[in-house]
Amino acid sequence: MREPARPLPLLGARAVGGPVPLPLLATAFALALAGWVAAAAAAVAAAPDLAAADFGAAPPVLAAHLVALGVLPFAVTAASFHLLPVLLRNDVPRMGIVWASLPLLAGGYLAAPGVAFDVGPLVWTGAGLLAAGLAAVCSQVVALLVRAPRGRMLVTSRVGVALSTFHATAALALGAFVFAHGDAAVAGVPHDRWLLVHLHVALVGWIGVLLVAVGRTLVPMLAGAPAAPRRSAPVEELLVAGGLWLLAAGLATGLAPLALAGGAGIAAGLGRLALLAARSGLRTRLPLEAPLLHVLAGAAFLAEAAVTGVLALAGVDPQRLATAYVTLLLGGWAAGAVVAHLGKLLSLSVWVSWPPGPRPKQAELYPRRLWLAETAAFAAGVQCLAAGVLAGSSTAARAGAAALALSAAVALAGACATARAGRRRIAGQG
Repeated sequence: MREPARPLPLLGARAVGGPVPLPLLATAFALALAGWVAAAAAAVAAAPDLAAADFGAAPPVLAAHLVALGVLPFAVTAASFHLLPVLLRNDVPRMGIVWASLPLLAGGYLAAPGVAFDVGPLVWTGAGLLAAGLAAVCSQVVALLVRAPRGRMLVTSRVGVALSTFHATAALALGAFVFAHGDAAVAGVPHDRWLLVHLHVALVGWIGVLLVAVGRTLVPMLAGAPAAPRRSAPVEELLVAGGLWLLAAGLATGLAPLALAGGAGIAAGLGRLALLAARSGLRTRLPLEAPLLHVLAGAAFLAEAAVTGVLALAGVDPQRLATAYVTLLLGGWAAGAVVAHLGKLLSLSVWVSWPPGPRPKQAELYPRRLWLAETAAFAAGVQCLAAGVLAGSSTAARAGAAALALSAAVALAGACATARAGRRRIAGQG
């Protein structure tokens, strides 16, 4: 007698933990994508300042903080609570806390314009709400880590998830510290260097470590490629985290060799994920889709960022190259890699949550061509925007930002298409 088919664990098998309810995920996805559209529109307004290498002007600061304080908290929260319960083999213990985190995380949309236009009350109100939301999210992530079964294979690293959670908290604290001290040097470290430390703790420590911890499973799974080889230690996560703090120390002290050594560690850790993505693309049994292509494009943008960063440390037009570096790192790599997965994860959430009875094919819930168009517009937009910054061309920067805005609109349309396709399930869960 044949053994009954087992449900796919990454698609919500309750025996090992499953995603949080669809309405919660859909709400977080919607808030993240709406913020992404707003951030891309702000980038269009910021294009002339970026071309002038004036990254400290209000429009670029607004665009950057809409991504960092608005888009990423919602996107990472949604993706984490879709994936981590399954990867860590247990359910979120307090769903009400996760629901309560969403309005609190929206404080990021108050803090972003507050930072850009130097409105203290707006910053501190938004940052307070955001900190409370982050604490709520982290409490449930920590609970998942603590409750993860011992003695059984987990397909993500407890250490990696814990490090990412720590760096998310540290990045928010550093941001508040930098804003509170204004342009003054603190402990002998100039304001601009503190900003760079804050940026790297957020993007590399929070997003980078989490991408490595989850991406080893997620990238091959979404590509329909063979899984990554088993490992005995979270080498990539430790390389990225260790490299980050060497880089931060080098940036703070102005010691270029220390910063370069840290950058090499980060490159080694993230480079292993990029190689895994490349192998997955070559071995995939499925048509190429946006998440994998975004990861590959992000790897290219990360390499470009590394080159511009090294040249900036060497003193080659540091203001302009640093502006291009932030554009490539924040927009091309971190935001792109996270946003690209939202459409696929939303469609998986709808598919997993489908009520008993006939179930559509998962591909019917995911508008693949729309997301491929989004990927193409995104990659072209980031590349054109970065070229405009490097060349000092306002025209090229505006064109790149306009392509980014188009890609954000297409991403929102893709998510809406999934919502329409799964409206029966979404309505039934409301």
